[in-house]
Amino acid sequence: MTPLRHRMIQDMRLAGLSQGTQRLYALAVERLAKHCNRSPDQLHQEDIRQFFLHLRQDCHLAPSTLRLYTYGIKFFFTRTLRRHWAVFDLLHFRPDRKLPVVLSRTQVGQLLGAIVRPDLRQVAVLLYTCGLRVAEALRLGPADIDGQRMLLAVRGGKGRKDRYVPLAEPILQGLRQYWRLHHPPSCPQWLFPNRAGTAPLRDETVRAAIQKAAVACAIRQKVGCHTLRHCYATHLLEGGLDLRSIQALLGHSSIRSTVGYLHLTAPTVHRVRQSVDALAADLPAPSAHARPR
Repeated sequence: MTPLRHRMIQDMRLAGLSQGTQRLYALAVERLAKHCNRSPDQLHQEDIRQFFLHLRQDCHLAPSTLRLYTYGIKFFFTRTLRRHWAVFDLLHFRPDRKLPVVLSRTQVGQLLGAIVRPDLRQVAVLLYTCGLRVAEALRLGPADIDGQRMLLAVRGGKGRKDRYVPLAEPILQGLRQYWRLHHPPSCPQWLFPNRAGTAPLRDETVRAAIQKAAVACAIRQKVGCHTLRHCYATHLLEGGLDLRSIQALLGHSSIRSTVGYLHLTAPTVHRVRQSVDALAADLPAPSAHARPR
């Protein structure tokens, strides 16, 4: 590790950034240096400008990815090198507003059943039944499970916020069975350690397992870790739980983030379909003698 990279990592730790964010920010600076074929502390504003033009015009990266590169590179230059350059004022990439993928309960059951490895299956089960982000699930330890109150403590979630989520009895029993039969005794601090026992599982490992299971189940939608969190929120809404409660369970700062699930529920889709059918019923029937032009 170069002294410059080490200093940036120290700065990110001081700023309280998560391990995942630190890794992504460092990769963004690394890619910038490789593109320019120079150490990043030898670059100028025009180098950064040309790099982002390359990412947008040649690589066709999504706005969310471009924003990630912006945050990482800006952090390095403004916080580590103390260079407050005007070029960063030009980098604004409006995020895409894409609809989340939501599976039916049957599909979720098939998906979870197709994950073979016990630890990966348990992670995926918690993503769905507790609405966790994958990083939240991978940070869990035995002390976060309250079997008496049937609660799971989610610590250090997005925005550095802690919260509790309900834990269903079958899920608690599944976790206990996993711990008893499959958990390595050498890693008592993590529920889901990696094979070497040196750290928690990587989110890429969980994502790959979920995507492989989706292919095995012939699920055509693009499925990832966050899909199970979307399913959790949508299925709770379909079950009659109110938005405020779901907001608290998901750890959303604003109710606006939770409202987006309303139009994804089956009852909402059914009511809309009924209204559209009523509109279509008032239209004149097509003439049998009309010829297409």
